Amino acid sequence: MRDRMTDAALHNPPTAKGPDAEALAEIGRALVDAALKAGADAAEAALVESRSLEASVREGALEGMERSESRDAGLRVFIGKKQAGVAFSDLSPAGRATAVERAVAMARLAPEDPYAGLVEREALARSLPEIPLYEGHAWDAERLEAVALEMEAAAMAVPGVTATAGAGASYGAGASALVTSTGFEGLRRASSASLAIAPIAKKNGLMERDYESSAARRLGDLKSPSDVGRIAGERAAARVGAEKVASGKMPVVFDRRAADDILGYLLGAISGPAIARGTSFLREKMGERIFAEGIDVIEDPLKPWGFGSRAHDGEGVAARPRAIIEDGALTTWLLNASSARQLGLELTGHASPNLGSPPGVGASNVHLAPGGRSRAELISDAGTGLLVMEMFGASLNANTGDWSVGVAGFAIQDGKIGHPTSEITVAGNVLDIFARLEPGSDLEFDSAVVSPSILVDGLSVGGR
Repeated sequence: MRDRMTDAALHNPPTAKGPDAEALAEIGRALVDAALKAGADAAEAALVESRSLEASVREGALEGMERSESRDAGLRVFIGKKQAGVAFSDLSPAGRATAVERAVAMARLAPEDPYAGLVEREALARSLPEIPLYEGHAWDAERLEAVALEMEAAAMAVPGVTATAGAGASYGAGASALVTSTGFEGLRRASSASLAIAPIAKKNGLMERDYESSAARRLGDLKSPSDVGRIAGERAAARVGAEKVASGKMPVVFDRRAADDILGYLLGAISGPAIARGTSFLREKMGERIFAEGIDVIEDPLKPWGFGSRAHDGEGVAARPRAIIEDGALTTWLLNASSARQLGLELTGHASPNLGSPPGVGASNVHLAPGGRSRAELISDAGTGLLVMEMFGASLNANTGDWSVGVAGFAIQDGKIGHPTSEITVAGNVLDIFARLEPGSDLEFDSAVVSPSILVDGLSVGGR
């Protein structure tokens, strides 16, 4: 069994010339200069370029090959405390001139916002570390097709698998530039590749599907196509014949594929705009222990080859590693300039870009630190309970943290994985879940927000 791609024909693709971040920055400088000349007091230009190639296969044959290329820009301008912005894709001189004219005209008519404005010069990043994110190799169409076919063949070889809802391989590269009238320039270039498949299994007239994927910035960090297909096929076959479980309170193990949603609720609740509006169940919890002692949630925006890596945020503030949760205690909000001004707090470097509009907030490369016990040990400790593999239709009360979600997975019987389950609801309060969760040891860094499997006792499960 191969853990990572090793086939020479797939592992040594041709060198590719990627998107040019410096060319984007040159356009950004011109946009900012033009906005100032047109009457803006301050201006910010953000530009992105992306290229991708994706192959999809079905029943052993190529189903589609899709190539996309785009270049887009956003311009924000300020006249006093008034702001306006435009997003556009016509980067010709005429298109840029039209964008500048419209943005400045709208800013003159906009209402004043006391919290609007670019980040002050003294708060901007002064030096930016080089973070490796771009690999100068790419898959061509033939390699993408071969990889996807290998993955599908591996899934179809699993007993019980009869078809796939989709199987595909893709490669992409992108670049971005942020230029402000306060003197900041930030450039970034990154590559990515992915494999994904969703097999369908049938037995005794019953049918189920599941999926597996692998994504990485470097081709050599991907799981092998055969492993991705086999794992997906085994998952789909194991889910056929799902039954409901009895309702009640019980331990629930969230597989790592589902557990990262729990981290998402934390990140949403510590969003600066939500705190400023008073619409978060964590609004009074700064500095308090909301997880168990010893639990850490780490953010590392400078991680080499990370999916969320960035040297600066969407407003030019330096990004830095930190413990969002340290020994169970909440240490920070996620702030952009507007929410920091509203709350009277220092910037945290969490502005997220939003072409032509005020930035939002977001964290990067966040993970729940793993525990000392394996997923199998968490399941054993659960005794009789539920293993959640997939969640859908979540409902969260942002003010109270009350939460419910539909799930599919497996019953846990006598500490072992039992029959498959579906049409089940799990409910609780997110604060209680934070306080009681135990992380497993199976952490994998395969997206920007990741978690190991977690065990939570005493959750309400609605079944039969």
